Amino acid sequence: MSESFEIGAPPIAVVLKKSARARRFSLRISNVDGTVSLTMPKRAAKRDALAFATAQEGWMRKHLDKQPDRIVPVFGGTILIDGAPVLLLQGQGRRVVFNAEGLAVPGTPEQLAGKLRAYLKTMARDRLSDASERYAAQVGRKVSRITLRDTRSRWGSCTSDGNLMYSWRLVMAPRAVQDYVAAHEVCHLLEMNHSAAYWANVAAVYPDYQAQRQWLRDHGAQLHRVVL
Repeated sequence: MSESFEIGAPPIAVVLKKSARARRFSLRISNVDGTVSLTMPKRAAKRDALAFATAQEGWMRKHLDKQPDRIVPVFGGTILIDGAPVLLLQGQGRRVVFNAEGLAVPGTPEQLAGKLRAYLKTMARDRLSDASERYAAQVGRKVSRITLRDTRSRWGSCTSDGNLMYSWRLVMAPRAVQDYVAAHEVCHLLEMNHSAAYWANVAAVYPDYQAQRQWLRDHGAQLHRVVL
């Protein structure tokens, strides 16, 4: 179990993690969301961890200053859907409405993030479920279950019993990228690895996969910058 503490002014939040395999203190700053993590040996004292982090405050601030700004959705601003910016409007009633004018979200500014997240997750489930079933039919396999998460280290995963997991943030990427990730995970139903045979299967169902992989390398971090 992890805990956190703050150092300096303005404060830097540091997540403290104990590891039985760690032999020394080590700091890591996530390129995705700027989270600062300090891993410490299991038997080390917390006061020593605090002293180590304090000594590294300058290093942390230097690297945090290079982090891209986080994006907080606001009415009048935009949100990416299918790789294109969509205007966020203050809607009426109880339902989110998506049309040519933009995305109308009912409620207060404080409720915007929660309602927007719920809507995007529903949209992502529909898109990725349809794509998964389509590619599964092409390779002659069946999908057992699909779950959505807000993962940081991967866009999707596949288990040997046919369960697929996707990051719901993929709905902000172009449709071609969404389709590629679905094809990528479905092909793991044939090969639970990244061998040459596996990539041959991906190329067979999605020939243009290299361009979509590159899009995620170039722009994937931008999807995680949105605070939802």
